[in-house]
Amino acid sequence: MKNDQILIYQNPEGKIKIDVRLEEDTVWLTQEQMASLFGKAKSTINEHIQNIYFENELSKLGTVQKFGNSEFQQKAPNYYNLDVIISVGYRVKSVQGTQFRIWATQRLKEYIIKGFALNDDRFKSGTSMNYFNELQDRIREIRLSEKFFYQKIKDIYTTSIDYDPKAESTIKFFKIVQNKLLWAISKQTAAELVYRRVDASLPLMGMLSYDKKNDISPKKSAISIAKNYLNEAEMKLLGLLVEQYLAFAETMAQQQTPMYMKDWAARLDSILQLNGRELLNHAGKISHQKAVEKANNEYTIFKEQQKAIQLEQRLKEIEEDIKRLKK
Repeated sequence: MKNDQILIYQNPEGKIKIDVRLEEDTVWLTQEQMASLFGKAKSTINEHIQNIYFENELSKLGTVQKFGNSEFQQKAPNYYNLDVIISVGYRVKSVQGTQFRIWATQRLKEYIIKGFALNDDRFKSGTSMNYFNELQDRIREIRLSEKFFYQKIKDIYTTSIDYDPKAESTIKFFKIVQNKLLWAISKQTAAELVYRRVDASLPLMGMLSYDKKNDISPKKSAISIAKNYLNEAEMKLLGLLVEQYLAFAETMAQQQTPMYMKDWAARLDSILQLNGRELLNHAGKISHQKAVEKANNEYTIFKEQQKAIQLEQRLKEIEEDIKRLKK
């Protein structure tokens, strides 16, 4: 790992901003920086650190060091690694500590995978050339893949610098994007599409885009998926919008522009507006739970109808067999 890599940490509220040292596969902060991060006095931070070492929770070896030229190191402040920062955070019961831990873990993952970390204030294109070359190749592969539209978009979002697959905000983000696209092509949210189009009396319960493969009857897992109810024209429009989105993503990679989740959301709105599509600015009139309940009720009716049809078919086959025997 290169020496003297500096990242800028800023908490979600924007009230805390700290230069964070990145070295030896971990991040480092001084006591003064931890005091700023946790909103505590420096003396309090020092006391907790001394207790951490005294109680043998951590060893000083490898968790504290000075940086800089050797002749100035004696006067330089001590830096403490992420293990110490997390331990202090637990002791002061700080929400900021949790936020920082998530941020630091993500940055370290980026560094280890790509060989460097990206940030808003200190991003240098010279050190990130390999990243963007790889990113461009990856996006091109996504565009050419056989995956369904939504999965391609999810794959694009994983290239975001601040992407965290486990974060609740990421899951919510995907749902918002899905609804934005569905509204743009049908003037309905995912829940509204399912609720208004599921119908036990129709073939495949009204699903027009359902990939049934060898399934004669739709599976229960498919009946609550909104895209299964899109008609041919809507599917074609969805494909065109997503292709524009993917082309933009490849352009950003080619231009070596780092992208964050919020950037992708804003660009999606721009592309939809450029195509004259209406932007979704509300939650819709049908809740997800209501849509799922109706789909399940229709599925129950559909299965009963299928049983009745199958029984009638078997009776007909028996009657035909009896007729053949009499002959």
